[in-house]
Amino acid sequence: MSKKIIIKIVFLFAILLMTGCQKDDYAFGDINAPTNIQITAEIVGKTAAEPYGDGSGIVKLVATGEDVISYKYVFSDGTSENSPSGHFDKRFTKTGVNKYIVTAIAYGKGGIATNTTIEVEVLSNFSDPDAVNFLTGGTSKKWYWSASEPGHLGVGQNDGDATKNYYANYYQAAVFEKAGSPASSCLYENVLTFSLDGEQLKYELDNGGSTFFNAAFASVAGGSSPDDACLAYNAGGVKNVSLSPSESVVTKNPNHATQTRGTMLNFSDGGFMGYYIGQSSYEILSITANRMVVRAVMGGNPALAWYHVFTTTKPTQVPDTNVDYTNLVWSDEFNTDGAPDTAKWGYNLGTGDNGWGNNEKQNYTNSATNVIVQGGSLKITAKKESSGGAAYSSARLVSDNKFKFTYGKVEIRAKLPIGAGTWPAIWMLGQNYATKPWPACGEIDIMEHVGNNQNVVLGTLHYPGRFGGSADSGSKTIANVSTEFHVYKAVWSPVSIKIYADETLIHSVANTASLPFNSDFFLILNVAMGGNLGGNIDPAFTQSSMEIDYVRVYQ
Repeated sequence: MSKKIIIKIVFLFAILLMTGCQKDDYAFGDINAPTNIQITAEIVGKTAAEPYGDGSGIVKLVATGEDVISYKYVFSDGTSENSPSGHFDKRFTKTGVNKYIVTAIAYGKGGIATNTTIEVEVLSNFSDPDAVNFLTGGTSKKWYWSASEPGHLGVGQNDGDATKNYYANYYQAAVFEKAGSPASSCLYENVLTFSLDGEQLKYELDNGGSTFFNAAFASVAGGSSPDDACLAYNAGGVKNVSLSPSESVVTKNPNHATQTRGTMLNFSDGGFMGYYIGQSSYEILSITANRMVVRAVMGGNPALAWYHVFTTTKPTQVPDTNVDYTNLVWSDEFNTDGAPDTAKWGYNLGTGDNGWGNNEKQNYTNSATNVIVQGGSLKITAKKESSGGAAYSSARLVSDNKFKFTYGKVEIRAKLPIGAGTWPAIWMLGQNYATKPWPACGEIDIMEHVGNNQNVVLGTLHYPGRFGGSADSGSKTIANVSTEFHVYKAVWSPVSIKIYADETLIHSVANTASLPFNSDFFLILNVAMGGNLGGNIDPAFTQSSMEIDYVRVYQ
């Protein structure tokens, strides 16, 4: 045998030895099934006088054994829970004293499992039959995302700050915000069904096979997007739902009774309410027969709480170009001579020192010389006064605390005063102005006209960041505004606010959840004199009127 052949044989033998050694290094070793599995159960509050506990339904479970890597508990109430350490506090929620079978599955090397069971008997005195009835209607009920409502999805802080921990103070989705992209629109296809099977509350999510994932959990569905996205993930299957009292930070707030119902929805087998945030327990903040608001602490990030709003009538997105309102809900035709209808109108009285400022020169009164219904029209007259007090008088009518509304179409047929320094306005103010002082309450100016800039009609919105001299405004020249009647109109919807003179668009602003135009507003009609916008007043001015044929509100 040649020397080369001997060397090759030795080399091959060495490789075989090395391969054998490597294989031995990766072996599991002895694969033994877990043994000596035991469960101990401590019923919270158990005493000689209360053998089934304090009514909380909580049982502290501890599983132990040999050759165990991890544990899983399976309960006869239809729920289960992974517990690597074997320690788990289980809350049983069926009202009264009930027996349950608890199974502990112990997993060893190679996935070999051993299990054992015990029986526990425990008292739960928590129930919320009204919530169950609202959820199910007594049998079965479908719920949908309230996409036409600002803030139907939102997130806020989860901490001890009682002034901010009960609402979505970080972010609130705008109306139909998630419908604008296929990466998020799947959220609005969710159908959440709650039903009763005997006394057991059941739940099923139909998401069409696509789930809107928080980016932090995209890997659950095999995704890796840095942004929230719709991913293929079927959440089908009926889940059991148990109720329990909430122990969230909100329940510790001084005003918790007005901020939360205090009832938790706990879904079995990883159930969730449409938006995947790694959480299966949701706190009911409020619920009625057709609207529900829930709060859930984000999985893996206890500093955040997500808010969901649901409705029993699936919202339909109306294209912005087709938004209109045709059902007349409130009007004043001014057909009865005399003072304005006190059931519909009140007055702001006095000078700018009373809060309207702007360096205006008039004193607002309720005198018939300044405001009267006559000949089928409301007449608001600004007059020059010859002696005493303010140099000019006028009137300002308000529907404050008499009529308010959210969203709709407002039409006012009016003829405007004339003269340098006149400043008539038809506008709306947020009804919450007392708790959210201007501009936080929002202002919608349907029509403003300045006599120093005759026939130029303004449509303006005021809100935080855009108010006063930097307001969100548009203007158009409209012929003969002081000699002819024109219809001034605002179409105010969850998606936009559009202001018109007759059918001429004056200004349009996209409405979002971040703007203060998603709550009740009331109407204001007035004629100011001078001031920051009205400007210099003609010394020869004596009087002029804004005449209003009608005010109509449609929804």
